[in-house]
Amino acid sequence: MYRNDGFRELDRQECLHRLALADVGRVVFTHDALPAVLPVHFLIDRDGSVLLRTSAASEMAHAVDGSVVAFEVDRVDAAANTGWSVVVTGLAAVVTDPAEWQRLTRSGPRSWLSWPAEIFVRIEPGLVTGRELLGGRTMYGVYVFT
Repeated sequence: MYRNDGFRELDRQECLHRLALADVGRVVFTHDALPAVLPVHFLIDRDGSVLLRTSAASEMAHAVDGSVVAFEVDRVDAAANTGWSVVVTGLAAVVTDPAEWQRLTRSGPRSWLSWPAEIFVRIEPGLVTGRELLGGRTMYGVYVFT
């Protein structure tokens, strides 16, 4: 990101706060050597990790288990030229600890659909970055969006 490009960098705490404001994000991963992006419901756990709940048969869950992935959440107001985006990059893993699985069953994220066999995926927040567009303004004036 270039200085004064119309965006303000968000620090880690601001990023985690904004993640908690949303309930749908996108997980970015590699599937069959190609980039893949899926919208998902999620929840931020007490340690700041991103939690997903999905079917045990999910191709996404198998593709991300043990891999580094990105997870992105944003909010945009196109009319006001404002918004923000947060990206968490880190190692994803299927939750296998029975006690942790039980805890997440009670208080973890919900899935869009109910599955006969569900699993949880945890994304450790290795790198957390974000930025905010401030109404199209920079120190040099107002951007003109065309």
